[in-house]
Amino acid sequence: MPTYTFDSSVIIAQRVRELPKDFVLSAVVIGELMASAPDDSARKVYEAMRSEFHRDDALITPTTDDWLTASRILFWLSRGRKRKAGGKAPPLLPGASQRMFLDALIAVSARRVGAIVVTQNWDDFKAIQYYCNVRLKRGSDFFKQKS
Repeated sequence: MPTYTFDSSVIIAQRVRELPKDFVLSAVVIGELMASAPDDSARKVYEAMRSEFHRDDALITPTTDDWLTASRILFWLSRGRKRKAGGKAPPLLPGASQRMFLDALIAVSARRVGAIVVTQNWDDFKAIQYYCNVRLKRGSDFFKQKS
């Protein structure tokens, strides 16, 4: 049975309240969720979730090599944007580079543990997949199959 991990976009868009049995949780996603928690009680729920998955050895924590690979991917993506634009990369929206880096970190660490990333953020993850052979699944397809 395949192992899955969710990008934060899926957890938010699908209003995920229960995680599947064949699931590993990304420490990066927990960080994103905690940082954007609407209140302290939601933050505490995410913290407890992190502790539970860590205790069960089901928490994907990026390694130093994952950080390096994610940095390379962002460099290559930036070079590609620059090349497509004829030598000068068009400006990104504020925060886009940071979000893309976190997505690359999720992808690289998921690939290392053999997990399939379920995401609503398909275009960004497909761009990352070009440089990192991570397996992806659209959130809408995942939840259709689970129904």
